[in-house]
Amino acid sequence: MPDTQALVSEFVLKLKRRKVEGSHATARQTAELLRSVISQQRIPHTNQAAHLIEAVKVVGEQLISANPVELAVGNIVRRVLHIIREEDLSLATTAVGALGLSADSDDDDDAERDDRTLLSATAVAAASRSTLRAPALHTLLEDIPDSAAAPHTPSSGGESEGKSKSADKSGRSRKLKHDVIEAINELLEDIDTCHEQIAEQAVEHIHQNEVILTLGRSRTVMEFLCAAKEKKRSFRVFVAEGAPRYQGHVLAKELVARGLQTTVIADSAVFAMISRVNMVIVGAHAIMANGGVIAPVGLNMVALAAKRHAVPFVVVAGSHKLCPLYPHNPEVLLNDLRSPSELLDFGEFSDCMDYGIGSGAPLHVVNPAFDYVPPKLVSLFITDTGGHNPSYMYRLIADYYSADDFVVQRRTALGS
Repeated sequence: MPDTQALVSEFVLKLKRRKVEGSHATARQTAELLRSVISQQRIPHTNQAAHLIEAVKVVGEQLISANPVELAVGNIVRRVLHIIREEDLSLATTAVGALGLSADSDDDDDAERDDRTLLSATAVAAASRSTLRAPALHTLLEDIPDSAAAPHTPSSGGESEGKSKSADKSGRSRKLKHDVIEAINELLEDIDTCHEQIAEQAVEHIHQNEVILTLGRSRTVMEFLCAAKEKKRSFRVFVAEGAPRYQGHVLAKELVARGLQTTVIADSAVFAMISRVNMVIVGAHAIMANGGVIAPVGLNMVALAAKRHAVPFVVVAGSHKLCPLYPHNPEVLLNDLRSPSELLDFGEFSDCMDYGIGSGAPLHVVNPAFDYVPPKLVSLFITDTGGHNPSYMYRLIADYYSADDFVVQRRTALGS
């Protein structure tokens, strides 16, 4: 089995060198890496959840700092931390329920009272306290006497009794790890199938003879449009080319190959064409906690045009793109400046860009990768869980994330 630290270092290097880009790829590989980290952890008999959380935070800090622009990495780290807390709470609740059933059976069956060890008041109080504190399975199990956890049977083999206790603790450790890994597997499945789940809703939003506008290329948008085509919807798609990377050209080729009526337009022609459009459907790089969208550059212009002409602006994105942070949070890097070569040819403009040549001022080139679209310009979010208004994002965040994990930072780092 490969060394965990070697896997982490390799993935960190890929993120720094931009060999892994895009929300889907980074989210999936982050989840796979954290699954490997958890599966190889040797957790103690006490503070099991805290140990796993600390291990995930150590790795998560490295991944997030490697490429802060890829917000999906931080989203998955926080989702895994939330999974650990939820599974730990579930096991603690199950243990408390089992103790309650044991106490009830002891009260009801007077004939066997002498043969069973009654649950002590100390154990019941400890179980009650554990539900009032931050839920952790170890606090419950550590406060309960061994005699209450299992009926005592007279035996001359004290050594075998000690082995059974050790095996029971080991079993509880394996149970938490197993449940967490199973939940991560479900998360990976959700990431892989999010496009299909979103596409299934296409027929509810795209109608006959409509005109749809999009910009750039998004796999989610492509699958969404093609799903409506497969349901015998006849409509036309305007694709803004998405300069300077011109990903709209790629999307246009894919749509034509799937039999959709497609027209490519320049980005500067969006406002001129928007009056003929029934709906704008775009993808997203990230969805922020306030319902704002970090999207490919140029989409804020499209959103403003849609708002001016009362055209619905719909964002399709998987739930792994939902970020629990706000745009003003210092942990959020809203933009990324790409190479000027995407805009200008260095050979042709080298004289203007060189500080040492010529007497004129040098030419500066700014090539941002993303736009920020405020929530007031968004009409609807369509995710793998259904359609939601921007004001509903806080509810989805409560389902997917824990407030304690919004800032992924270890306690030791905070103390130092």
